[in-house]
Amino acid sequence: MDPTLPPPEITVLLLGDPEVGKSTFLSRLSLGRDSNDDAPPPYSLPQLRDLNQPFRFDITMYRRPYELHFYDTASPTNYTLLKPNFIILCYDISNRESLYSLRGYWRTLINTHFDYDELLPVMVLGLKRDLRKEWTEEEKRDGGRGRSVMPQEGLGLAQELRCDRYAECSAVTGELCREVLEDVARTSARTTTEKGGKSDPGCVVM
Repeated sequence: MDPTLPPPEITVLLLGDPEVGKSTFLSRLSLGRDSNDDAPPPYSLPQLRDLNQPFRFDITMYRRPYELHFYDTASPTNYTLLKPNFIILCYDISNRESLYSLRGYWRTLINTHFDYDELLPVMVLGLKRDLRKEWTEEEKRDGGRGRSVMPQEGLGLAQELRCDRYAECSAVTGELCREVLEDVARTSARTTTEKGGKSDPGCVVM
């Protein structure tokens, strides 16, 4: 990459039901890799205004600078008109219905509006990991399930939808946010290569 040229701009779009934690996740990302994941909660996260989208983050990956431009569904620009380089499907781990929405509404929306690039990478991201509750014996009886989504369920849906990544984190506590940010950065950087963001295969739990 020519160092005299401006860094590539990479558009990342977060999709998912309202209140799943997209804004809080972006607030956590705005702290960058220097966020103090080991400090006890509660955290004071920056307040991001929807009108300020896209939220721009400067990163260096593979010794090259990149600009990540994050949008979510509250963007002043209609998100269906964007041409993202990377899509993150978000759901609330403590709310099973938000996971099912990915299979129905949000995957259909991707196929309708963002089918212009067969190499477009898609990640499934479980948010509010700190709110996960183990299923009660009553919920498990007769093969039932609780309201919280377990990791293997989220991973299973990501594989069913043929997504490229699966990860979980808690923006409030900071748990696994650094790892998610690094994975997002790596995938975003790869979208500028000839093989695209799908060049690193696999759908794994982080």
